[in-house]
Amino acid sequence: MHVPPALIVLDAARALLPDVPHAACFDTVFHAGLPAAAREYAVPVTWREEYGLRRYGFHGLSYAWALDQASALLGRRSEQLQAVIAHLGGGCSACAVRDGRSVDTTMGLTPLEGLVMSHRSGSVDPGALTWLQTRHHLSPHEIEDALNHKSGLLGLSGTSDDTRELVRSRAAGDERAALALDVFTHHCRRGIAAMAASLDRLDALVFTGEIGEDQPEVREEVCAQLTSLGLAGGLLMPTTGWPDIISAQGAAIPVVVVPTGETQQVDRETRALLRTR
Repeated sequence: MHVPPALIVLDAARALLPDVPHAACFDTVFHAGLPAAAREYAVPVTWREEYGLRRYGFHGLSYAWALDQASALLGRRSEQLQAVIAHLGGGCSACAVRDGRSVDTTMGLTPLEGLVMSHRSGSVDPGALTWLQTRHHLSPHEIEDALNHKSGLLGLSGTSDDTRELVRSRAAGDERAALALDVFTHHCRRGIAAMAASLDRLDALVFTGEIGEDQPEVREEVCAQLTSLGLAGGLLMPTTGWPDIISAQGAAIPVVVVPTGETQQVDRETRALLRTR
């Protein structure tokens, strides 16, 4: 989804600046070392070996930045931290980080898998999709367009894919807005709990992304109902700005908010690459 337009820009830049080094920083690199159990789909070997069907994961630049920022805030080295990071924005995913490495994530071959998103569906029973094709004669293009652009919070509410608007609408009595937020936070909790299952312990929960940073209602509704993981509600607002620890003092599991730093991570990785040339 993102690579083709990025390649167009890269080709144009290389044509205009042929003597300048160019770097590509991929969102999938952070997940390159996923264990086989987290990487492989349970599908025929031909699909996996000949077609390359596997789970890649995304939001890697965001996760790398959030991990470093959260580790510094908690006074830990990233290699010592076992955490779940939730990137909640237009696209949403969660990642399990053990000792500085991604060991599981909710997105797969494409950014459609996993959590409910702004206007992407997240995971849907694949049998439902073949049913739509065979019973209701929807084309692959119609299904792909609906799942990517007309689903998620937008599809559930019928009005908006913006959690800020949905929180206001819910307060005014809009039942579909309430449903959209309930489904969204339910899938966030389920994804976070699934990621925690890939860790030996949970040292922290980190929120990043536009929703993760700006929507306290979502953070509260996610954490208040994850008591089985040692999390709790009653989250705080930052005292000195982001990043900050927002869990109550003495909380069993610290909850951290880190502003999205994908641009800064691209800068960091590009400079590191140029230093090796």
